[in-house]
Amino acid sequence: MQSFEIETDLCLSPEKAWLHMTSPSGVNAEFWPFMRMTFPGTMEDVTSDWRPGQRLFRSWLLLFGVIPVEYDDFGFKEVDKGKRFLEISEMLSQQQWIHEREISETPMGVRLSDRVSFVSRLPSMERIYLGVFRLVFRYRHFRLNRLYGHDAA
Repeated sequence: MQSFEIETDLCLSPEKAWLHMTSPSGVNAEFWPFMRMTFPGTMEDVTSDWRPGQRLFRSWLLLFGVIPVEYDDFGFKEVDKGKRFLEISEMLSQQQWIHEREISETPMGVRLSDRVSFVSRLPSMERIYLGVFRLVFRYRHFRLNRLYGHDAA
């Protein structure tokens, strides 16, 4: 299993941070313009109908918003509404994908933390996937900082 962590301080209330991190538009704002995830039609909160360990839907990851490169059989093990979620999913390339996102209050807003672990279906590729996933999450946090960071306020 490979893993990494990343965190960013943002000028957002915990409520607004939660709305961002659980809405399809918020998730896709972090990926844009390089990637987009698909979500069921009218979904506004990815955590609204969760059941522990139950697959909620299949999300396609689209390179440049159009080319399917991966899917995520999206589901949560835990949701602490307004504070954190623990996604445990399967992906096309990953036997197990674990993504925990947590919000903690700071004097200037919130700290948004991501912890990611995965087990690849191709163990010989784990180091490459680790580099790619780190890059993707660094980009997501760059976008978060551009949208809601202290310099953006």
